Amino acid sequence: MYKPTVPQNTPEKNAQKYFTKTEQNETLEKKARKKERAATAAKTERLRDLRLAKEVADKAEADRLAAEKAENPGAAKRTARRPAQKKRPALRMIY
Repeated sequence: MYKPTVPQNTPEKNAQKYFTKTEQNETLEKKARKKERAATAAKTERLRDLRLAKEVADKAEADRLAAEKAENPGAAKRTARRPAQKKRPALRMIY
């Protein structure tokens, strides 16, 4: 079994502590990034599912309206038109 040797003098000991702490920080940062990526991926997947469900519902509604229109062409919904507005005469400006 390999046991890393711990340096006995102070500068080497301080350097070893620094590098150990740096490795721990990097590990924590990697875990945090991995967790963040997983959360983003889950959110993206949920939004994709919602969009696809909406597209399916919209297509079903469009198909239903097309079928109704094909069965009864005269009974299609008509939108109310706004009455035509009177055209105002042009203003002549005299200076």
